[in-house]
Amino acid sequence: MIYNFIQMNGYGIFVWSSFIITFLVCGIFYYKTRKSLKKYEKEFAKEIEALSIEQKKTVLENSKVASKVLSSFNKSI
Repeated sequence: MIYNFIQMNGYGIFVWSSFIITFLVCGIFYYKTRKSLKKYEKEFAKEIEALSIEQKKTVLENSKVASKVLSSFNKSI
């Protein structure tokens, strides 16, 4: 029963290899996207840290994204 499911009337090699390739490609895309996101978050946090205290307050009050990035960046350190 299980052998027949895996074989899929001779097409199993094509089906299972396509599943493996799909999962590998999705994993690679996820890894690359996450890596670049972390890189841009670090750059953005450095830019915010370079601002004066008054400018930093203004940016953090007006931008939800800036406050989330800064809080997540501080957690990862």
